[in-house]
Amino acid sequence: MGLQIGGWSLMKKYDLLRTGDSIIRVLEIQDDRILVIDCIKHSMPVWVEVKSLKSESLRTELFHPGMLESGMSESETSEFYSQCSGKEVSVCTDDELFEATGFTCIHIDVLDVDQRKVMYERYTMITPILPFIADEKMRSKLICSVAEEHHVSKQTIRNYLCLYLSYLDVTVLAPKKRKNDRELTQDEKNIRWALNKFFYTTKKQSLMTAYTMMLKEKYCDAMGVLAEEYPSFYQFRYFYRKTRKMQNFYISRDGLKNYQRNNRPLTGEGVQEFAPAVGVGMLDATVCDIYLINKEGNLVGRPILTACIDAYSGLCCGYSLSWEGGVYSLRGLMLNIIADKVAWCKRFGISIQKEDWDCDRLPGTFVTDMGSEYKSENFEQIAELGVTVVNLPSYRPELKGLVEKFFDLLQGMYKKHLKGKGVIEPDYQERGAHDYRKDACLTMMDFEKIILHCMIYYNSKRIIENFPYTEAMIDAQVKPYASCIWEWGKSLIGANLINVDCRELILTLLPRTTGRFGRTGLKVNKLRYYCEGYTEQYLSGGTVTVAYNPEDVTSVWVIENGVYTEFVLIESRFQGKDLTEVQEIQSSQKDIAKSEMRNNLQAQIDLAQHIEAIAGSVNSNTDVHMKNIRNTRKKEQRRCHQDYMKEGSNHG
Repeated sequence: MGLQIGGWSLMKKYDLLRTGDSIIRVLEIQDDRILVIDCIKHSMPVWVEVKSLKSESLRTELFHPGMLESGMSESETSEFYSQCSGKEVSVCTDDELFEATGFTCIHIDVLDVDQRKVMYERYTMITPILPFIADEKMRSKLICSVAEEHHVSKQTIRNYLCLYLSYLDVTVLAPKKRKNDRELTQDEKNIRWALNKFFYTTKKQSLMTAYTMMLKEKYCDAMGVLAEEYPSFYQFRYFYRKTRKMQNFYISRDGLKNYQRNNRPLTGEGVQEFAPAVGVGMLDATVCDIYLINKEGNLVGRPILTACIDAYSGLCCGYSLSWEGGVYSLRGLMLNIIADKVAWCKRFGISIQKEDWDCDRLPGTFVTDMGSEYKSENFEQIAELGVTVVNLPSYRPELKGLVEKFFDLLQGMYKKHLKGKGVIEPDYQERGAHDYRKDACLTMMDFEKIILHCMIYYNSKRIIENFPYTEAMIDAQVKPYASCIWEWGKSLIGANLINVDCRELILTLLPRTTGRFGRTGLKVNKLRYYCEGYTEQYLSGGTVTVAYNPEDVTSVWVIENGVYTEFVLIESRFQGKDLTEVQEIQSSQKDIAKSEMRNNLQAQIDLAQHIEAIAGSVNSNTDVHMKNIRNTRKKEQRRCHQDYMKEGSNHG
């Protein structure tokens, strides 16, 4: 409905009008009066008379542009303008209102969840009032009831109502985001400086120490006298708590490595991210918490256990228990993975069924940490068998959590039964703690039998409660044991297991070097080797990649196109010896020769002197007779000839 003059609509509901410095919105039109609200002051709506409005610009702005051409006479138009006495009025747009009030129109999708929630709550409060906005008594009564219902003041309801009516946009009721870009005061800058310099450091100073150092550096004069005004410790602590970020706290005080290991959020799926099926082996090693002795009863120390755990089923695919770590233990582990576990356990007097530990193939993927043995070229050669090696970033134990948990479970199984037999308790590093080395009584063989029994229980009898069972597994009634899950997983599409021959695996994991062909044979590690059929290479020379066994130099293997060709040692004196022993012999021989170098030089000098002395005592004879050389030679032969039998008898 609009105000009618001569049948033409001059003013419509919700129009914006500018009157002086104010902008008003028309909310209701009744005969010769209108209900308006001040959009600048946001005061409650009031009724005003039309004749109180006046403007020379109404001809072209307030009223319809064609009113003068539509039948309204000039006298009728003049009469209408004469009635509009009082304030001047002009048409206003929403953009002008936004500019005058500083309001920015935003789309509802830009608001976050909390803002939208509060916005709709406020709008719900005022919706019962909006239909009665023109009835002052009813409006006032509803404001009181709504305020009481929502436990807010009547003025709050009025504010929401006026705000919405001024803009007719529900987003105006959304709370403003709190701005934190306020300029810091000088005291706050000093506090921030002190926290960065004295608190967020690896020295791990307390807040009080950082506060004291701040006062000393920033609020004392040259004589060290404290100023009259300075921040209190409570202000210092409040600023710290308000600005503290836990990530910054942990990294700055404990270091990035400690944060990565102990504090960072663990939000990933862990092994499920890269182990959707059988065939992802997780490798790790640990020092066992027990001291062992040898057969003679002498203390040896703590053994090293290296293990491979299948990430899908949790099965222990293989292990290596030894006194040496690094690449040596990895070779033993790889051989144990592909070994027949029934035959292996029988060596220790343990009888098992094949289904209890049915693993004799390599996993297609190995997941390792950043240990030096796993990053070595020697271990990465296993990729030639089709195995993929994945090196995890440092301090990410949760990405191979199954093998970490395996060590905990395994040691927890035997430690409670071996107390007082060399097992280490948590207090072993404390002052005055018992010396657990004195309790050692088990040999490596005894301990390995115990470890095997623990592994058999771990694989075939330990219930896995939280395994993510599928419907197919439930239908097949797969038992919650690692060995059963392993057997089920091997039959699924995607199982990644590799058949490897024992000899091929051993040769693949041997260290490699460069050999050089020559006329004397193939030279590797300063030793000479020979094989039939390589005559051309011996004559032509050249280099080749060679795998060698550092524990026995009797043979080496030339690698050509993935084929290993054995070469045997030429120098028989080194047969059966390890490389270290051979290098010691070669080094000792060099040392002996080097020690005699001075005597050799002295002997050469003495020889030269003797030769020169003899040559110098002979007179030079330039008159040499060149005739009858043959007769002269015969005479000299007869003169110098000796009967060695007679000489021998005389000497005898």
